[in-house]
Amino acid sequence: MKLIRTLSIAAAAGALIFSGGAGAQDKGTVGVSMPTKSSARWISDGDSMVKSLKDKGYKADLQYADDDIPNQLAQVENMITKKVKVLVIAAIDGTTLSNALQKAADAGIKVIAYDRLIKGSKNVDYYATFDNFQVGVLQASSIVDKLGLKQGKGPFNIELFGGSPDDNNAFFFYDGAMSVLKPYIDSGKLVVRSKQMGMDKVGTLRWDGAVAQARMDNLLSAFYGNARVDAVLSPYDGLSIGILSSLKGVGYGTPKQPMPVVSGQDAEVASVKSMLRGEQSSTVFKDTRELAKVTVNMIDQMLSGKKVDINDTKTYNNGVKVVPSYLLKPVSVDLSNWKPVLIDSGYYKESQIK
Repeated sequence: MKLIRTLSIAAAAGALIFSGGAGAQDKGTVGVSMPTKSSARWISDGDSMVKSLKDKGYKADLQYADDDIPNQLAQVENMITKKVKVLVIAAIDGTTLSNALQKAADAGIKVIAYDRLIKGSKNVDYYATFDNFQVGVLQASSIVDKLGLKQGKGPFNIELFGGSPDDNNAFFFYDGAMSVLKPYIDSGKLVVRSKQMGMDKVGTLRWDGAVAQARMDNLLSAFYGNARVDAVLSPYDGLSIGILSSLKGVGYGTPKQPMPVVSGQDAEVASVKSMLRGEQSSTVFKDTRELAKVTVNMIDQMLSGKKVDINDTKTYNNGVKVVPSYLLKPVSVDLSNWKPVLIDSGYYKESQIK
């Protein structure tokens, strides 16, 4: 009766419970809270987490919150009620989970922030992510290289886009990019015609491509009537696709008016295809398979009482504590290396791209 009742509760909550297989050692269930299925990247993260947990003998209670903060909160609280061993959370808004995480701590449940820092809570045990400052450096460096700024070319017009202001990573991406771009802006080699700089002006709530497209429409209309935009800093492929749609709408992407240099992140299929069409210039690849492996290793080490592998104890202050972190290296991808990085590694099949 108890098994039937447990399964009933899981079904009623809309949970996806993944078994480690009949022959696998059952080490218990790990709650995995992902923000949305609207981005292929998060679907890949969820799949990778399930596989890595299964390989280590755990079950995964994987739930997606549809970018709805109350929904994610309810899902996390449901996982706590079900007494998962560990919570792995990619937060929609990293400031809204403090009360839930206190409940988790009271229940003895450890918490790993997954790729997005959870802010304002002492009950975040570890953080698994990529070097997010370096992501921005790579995005900006791709613009610098493709414009030939190091060779003294310019001036060029550039517009800046940031990620969602409620995602801590967005500030690291932007700051990393500006560490590269600002010297060229200060010297006049890069010109922001709109003068819109800083995350308070360039942020894109919820990483919404439609919002980015509308803003690009406005920028082109207001500042580029008789001028060309030469580059656009975009922190995420979903925004890049919206930006490119806006640019195509006013005639960019033709022999007379080539596309500006447009950056991106996450190596999503639509953006890789866009690169092959000569539209998006580059993206930053973050191998979610490796992030999942690192996260599951952390889980296994915590639960078995071993020392947890981390490589950063200074960078990520969530406002209450510095969260011990493991940072993976991102990789810049463009037409010169997309095949070995994305296809030969097994991340995509070539049939998915072509």
